Amino acid sequence: MGLELGFVTQTTMHYTDALPAATAMNADYVELLLDGHHERSTLDADAVAETATEHELDLLVHLPFGFDVGSPYEHVREGAIRELSAALETAAAFDARKAVVHASSDAWSPAWEAESVQGTIVDALAELEVVAGESGIELCVENVPGEWFGLAEFPRLFEATDVSMTFDTGHAYVEGYDAAEQAAFVAEHADRISHVHVNDVRTRTDDHVPIGSGVLDFGRIVRPLATATLSAEVFTPSYEYVATSLNNLRRQVEALDSP
Repeated sequence: MGLELGFVTQTTMHYTDALPAATAMNADYVELLLDGHHERSTLDADAVAETATEHELDLLVHLPFGFDVGSPYEHVREGAIRELSAALETAAAFDARKAVVHASSDAWSPAWEAESVQGTIVDALAELEVVAGESGIELCVENVPGEWFGLAEFPRLFEATDVSMTFDTGHAYVEGYDAAEQAAFVAEHADRISHVHVNDVRTRTDDHVPIGSGVLDFGRIVRPLATATLSAEVFTPSYEYVATSLNNLRRQVEALDSP
């Protein structure tokens, strides 16, 4: 199977230690969170590229949070798109393959209809997709609970744009999808799901606990995917917990090839 394994850096993790740690874990890539000390204007793209080459790792990025691409207000929306576009250009400078983005808006729901805000988000994502494509990056939109596009609304994104999807297992569980229902969604949309954020849960909250310490069956969830990148996303500063997660995920993925 063409399933590659890596992990998302957390706010305490710097690429200078995350990439050597990834090599020790036998990861295929690292997904750099372009926020905090990895914010684009403070990041040395050449140094990132050199470090990745040294450790024979690919790079993905998670674009920064908190940008209102669906704002009904022109200047807010355009500023968000400009900043995310600049982050994509920085990611391209160190040859990132994929970029994760949230379909977000802080539009005040009592004042703005969902249909209108969702349409604005679709237009913004289509614009960002062009920027990403010109930079050689695959744009992957993540399902986030409480945002304007839950899992049930993703088919609209698929119909209106050519973006790929980042399927987040924990977020799906928060929305009420158990492992069987997640597997069914993945099977139905396998041609659009290029990337997966793999994180475990114990409750209907956004736990992001280490893989294997919660309730989800990841082998079942990702089985429909012939090719994809799978990022362990664990809320921890500990590379030991990340390594445990990646090893548990690797065992489940390798079991898929067993008769």
